[in-house]
Parts: sequence; structure tokens; C-alpha cells
Amino acid sequence: MDMESHPGTERMPPVQGWRRVRERLIRRVLPRSLLGRMLLIGFIPLLATQAISLELFYGNYLQIVSRRLSGDMATTIAMTLDLLERYPSPADRQWILDDAGRRAGLAMTLHEGESLDRRGSNHVLGPIDDDLVRDLRANVRWPSFVDWKQAHHRVVIRVQTPSGVLQVVTLRKRLDVAPVWLFVAWASGSALVLFLIAALFMRNQVRAIRRLARAAQLFGLGRDTVPIMPEGAQEIRKAAIAFNRMRDRINRFVEQRTTVLAGVSHDLRTPLTRLRLSLAMLPRTGTVNAAELQPDIADMIGDIVEMEHMIEGYLSFARGEGAEKPVVIRVEDLFEEIVVALRRMGAQASIGSITPAGLSVTGRGNALRRVLNNVVENARRHATRIELSAERGRREVILYIDDNGCGVDEARRESVFRPFESGKEGGTGLGLAIARDIIHAHGGHIGLEAGPLGGARVRIVLPK
Repeated sequence: MDMESHPGTERMPPVQGWRRVRERLIRRVLPRSLLGRMLLIGFIPLLATQAISLELFYGNYLQIVSRRLSGDMATTIAMTLDLLERYPSPADRQWILDDAGRRAGLAMTLHEGESLDRRGSNHVLGPIDDDLVRDLRANVRWPSFVDWKQAHHRVVIRVQTPSGVLQVVTLRKRLDVAPVWLFVAWASGSALVLFLIAALFMRNQVRAIRRLARAAQLFGLGRDTVPIMPEGAQEIRKAAIAFNRMRDRINRFVEQRTTVLAGVSHDLRTPLTRLRLSLAMLPRTGTVNAAELQPDIADMIGDIVEMEHMIEGYLSFARGEGAEKPVVIRVEDLFEEIVVALRRMGAQASIGSITPAGLSVTGRGNALRRVLNNVVENARRHATRIELSAERGRREVILYIDDNGCGVDEARRESVFRPFESGKEGGTGLGLAIARDIIHAHGGHIGLEAGPLGGARVRIVLPK
């Protein structure tokens, strides 16, 4: 059946299909581990650099030097042959061979009556053999043979002449700058050493990433571990520090929610017991006078209102403000809303200094209003005057809420932010706990200290 004619079949676009095939090929060829890919990223440029330097060195410098050395040798031999041809007497020939050999640093001998059995060169690694053969053919009219495989690093050049074979013996260093394998070994060895050093450093970096991944995996499985020691590169250290902060925050979140669940059963037990007793005391037979039941009904309604108040506080604490989007908020406008609400309730509230003017903070508006409302509500119960002020730090915005109340003892300045630590009769003790939870969710900090008005000062630090 033709797939195109089938109404329920859709053919994959060619471009998308080719991309999938290419991705599969890349996954099969490239290493899957981060260490392997990092080593590959470091090895390929290193290998390419060594190959380019080798090509540039031997393609330019060595070839130029090789051509010059072979050209000088071929020219010296050609001039000697010309002199031997011009002065054919045995005495002159011997003097020419001795003088040319002494001046050029060569050992020249003429073997009369001999002939060459080979021509060209027994090749060696590098361009020098081809250059020398080419220069000999260009400068010398007769056949020649170059023997590179002599003992004691010597090279023997034999040239066929009409009277015999001219043999020239010279040191190999007169023609060859350095063996090719020596430079190749040096380049490969240095590349290998650099690669091993890079592998050791990369292994340490990857080890820190693996430790972070392992800790995250164990934490996700509920196996809480100790905080990770930040190590490695700066980015990996920041990731480890962020993970530790996230871990502490989640643990604190779970602990607080567990405490709330435990507190629900504890705090609701008393009003539920009163309701059960009130219902048990109601008459079950006979005629009931509604007026006589009004006090009991009022008490039960009060218990229900109290439970509603407690449950609303628990739900507010557990719900949080995570779904709200962060926006830029002017601190002065935020303070104005809080001060107006306080004055409506009869409290003496004012706004102090805000430096600089127009100071703003990025955060969740409703959540920050809730924080300030909880803080000022707690201050209003213990003070008659409340003042709000703010200033900008190096990388944060600091909000101050001061009151003229009795203050908080230094030993209790941390415990008042725990759930169910209430300072008034019938309170749930969740207001400041909710405030701290929201501030921590913004990446900030909230704390208590002595205030300039004689009471307590709540210091809220928020990132810009």
C-alpha cells in the first residue's frame, strides 16, 4: 500500500530525517562522556597544530635548506669534473682532486676504468635525496648514484665519467640538517605530554561534575548527603554552592511543612475537644428551649472561627508564593501601601529615608507585600510607632522596619522565625516564618536586631 495515499500516515520531512541520521552518526562517532569529549576537543586542535607546524617546517624551511645544500654539493662536483676534463694529465687530475677535496671538505677519488652499476639514489626519509639527484642531473652531464646507507653517517656520491668513476665521500650532516623522524618524534612527544597534562586537569574538573551529579541523584532519591565541597573551576564551584543552598532550602522546606502538619493535629485538638463536649452536653430528648442553647452555640461558632483562622494560617504557610512572576517594584510605592493600611488600623506609621530616590527591587509583588504585612502586624501588637526605610547596598537592597516596642531578646531573635513560635495568646506563630520563607525564596535574608527607635528592627536583604 502506498503510504502517501493512506489518510492516517504522515511522512517525515527529508530535512528532519537527515538531521536525525546525522545526530545518530555523531553520537556513534563522538564519545558519550564529558571527559571524552573534552579530551577530543583538546586533542584535535593540538594534533592539527602539530601537523601544520610540521608541514610548514618541512615544506618551507627544510626544503629550502635541502635545495641549497644539495645545490652547493652538485655545483662543487660539476666544477671538479670540468677541471678534470680540461686538465686530463694524471698529475693535474690528482692535484685537482686533492685541492678541491681540501677546500670543500670532501674526499674525492677517481677510479679509472670502472663503471656504475646503479643510478639515482637509495632513498631515505626527507626531501634531501630527491633534491640532490635532481641537482646532479641538472649540473652534471654524466650519470650518478648516491649511496646514503654508509657507515659512520657518510654519504658516497659516484659519478660516471669517460675515464672512470669519480667517488665523492662526505659527511651526511653536509647534506641533511636533521633526521625527519627526530622532528616528528619531538612534535609527537610534546603533543603527547601536553595531552596527558590536559587530561589530568580535565579529569579533575570532570570529577567535580560527577560528584555534583551523584549528589543530585542521591538527593533526588531521598538519600540526603552531606554538603558538597566546592572544588574545580569557578563555574563548577558556583554550581556546587548553588546545589548546597538548594539542598538546605528544600530540607528546610520539608522540615517546616512537616512541622506544620504536626502542628495542625496539635492545635486543632483543643477546639475539636470543646466542640465534642458541647455536642455531648446538648439534650437529646424532650423539649429544647432555643434561648438556653444560645451560649453553647456561640461557643461552638467561636471554636469553628478559631479553627478556620488556624487552618487559613497553615494553608498560607504551605501554599507559598511560587507561582507569581517577579516584577520590578518601587520601594516607595510598596511602603506607601503598607503605611496607609497601618494608619487605617489606627497605628502611627511613617516612611523614613529611602536612598537613593526611586529605589526599586525585583521580586514577587504580592509575596513582598505579604512579608511586610506580617512583619508590621507583629510590630503593631507590641509598639505604638512603626517606621519603614530602605537603602541600596553593593549588590542588594536593604529594607528596615523599626518600632518603639519592647524589642526582642538576643537569644530569641532566631527562634521567633520558627513556626508556632507565637508571642501572643491564640496566635499560630506562622507570620514571621512565612516572611522568612518568602524572603529565602527571593534569594535574600531576614533577621532581627536592635532598632534606633528603642524597639526591634527587622532587616530584610534582597538581591537587586
